[in-house]
Amino acid sequence: MSRTVVASLDLTDSRTFMERDPFQFFAEVRATEPVYWHAAAQGRPGFWVVAGYADVVSCYGASGALASGRGTVLDVLLRGDDTAGGRMLAVTDRPRHRELRALMWRALSPRVLDTVARKVERRTAALIERAVDLESFDFATEVAEHVPMHTICDLLSVPETDRPELLGWSKGALTGADELDSLESRNELVLYFMDLAERRRADPGDDVISTLATGVVQGEPLSLEEVALNCYSLIIGGDESSRVSAVSTVKALAEHPGQWRALRDGRVDLDTAVEEALRWATPSFHFARTATRDHVIGGRRVRAGDIVSMWNISANNDERVFADPRCFDLSRSPNRHVALGHGPHYCLGAFLGRAELRALLAVLAATVRELEVTGPPTRIQSTFLNGYSSLPVRFLPR
Repeated sequence: MSRTVVASLDLTDSRTFMERDPFQFFAEVRATEPVYWHAAAQGRPGFWVVAGYADVVSCYGASGALASGRGTVLDVLLRGDDTAGGRMLAVTDRPRHRELRALMWRALSPRVLDTVARKVERRTAALIERAVDLESFDFATEVAEHVPMHTICDLLSVPETDRPELLGWSKGALTGADELDSLESRNELVLYFMDLAERRRADPGDDVISTLATGVVQGEPLSLEEVALNCYSLIIGGDESSRVSAVSTVKALAEHPGQWRALRDGRVDLDTAVEEALRWATPSFHFARTATRDHVIGGRRVRAGDIVSMWNISANNDERVFADPRCFDLSRSPNRHVALGHGPHYCLGAFLGRAELRALLAVLAATVRELEVTGPPTRIQSTFLNGYSSLPVRFLPR
């Protein structure tokens, strides 16, 4: 691929990977120009594209030179600073990031996480057992979207009656019909959690929102909006990424019958299989940073103020790290993927994300004899979220 061809592909257009194969594109980028400048497009500024695994990992670890405070998603960052910068964990830099992350970790105690994980197993089993009685169904809407949302809501102690509305807002926030629709969904989520945080601050319980609402960072209590923004972050990160990972995993199992049989027959370790499922799914195409000083990435000099995008979808398929990366191998080991990020901003909900996929694989192996895709899946139109919003399937019981 020549420099001209690389430059001609607009990575800010949500239709780009609806029409092109991202794996082929990034394989050629890694081979020819693994760090390149993406020209300004659609009235938005240009930015660096980082495609190789080693460079992506290096960028994630370079928090002193590459900051998150202006935003971490291209679609937001290229329009200007993220309004949640410095208040929401994902878009906060040190030293505040360290204290805010520590507060959230205190809320995610082992006892709380273990309780939620057990609920994940029971809920997944019930959904799959019901699904095997159906002739054909949409795995995305009948199974995948119910587990992660309920998991995060269990963590936040959100009332059951409120959860369907939260699911709608969560889906709209990242995949709304237009920017106005997405903004409205985001605002609804934040307002909802501000109200809940105010009530928990007045009458705290043993839950994440109460911990945040009564917590202190840098000597000051979090504002209600800061509490709400971090709850919003947990909902969006935990719901969307886990949902699309589950859909991609079932699609992969149906398309790789040998791997499905190995899982079903107990010939692969579940924890190892989860890591390959995560690598294969890579729910976020990219994350982004802003250079705070001049910095060298892969031999290219990045200037202070430049936007840098790290493409997980490419790093997780780098041939120098993953042998035959487009082979779905549930026994792949080692498997040092970056599907959940890397470095100081490594995914806070990684434990629950893995627990959800582990429960899905275990229940499928125990209750399903054969699975097949019965119709064309619907790809999500997004520059950020990688996966499918619909997957028609049939499960035959054991």
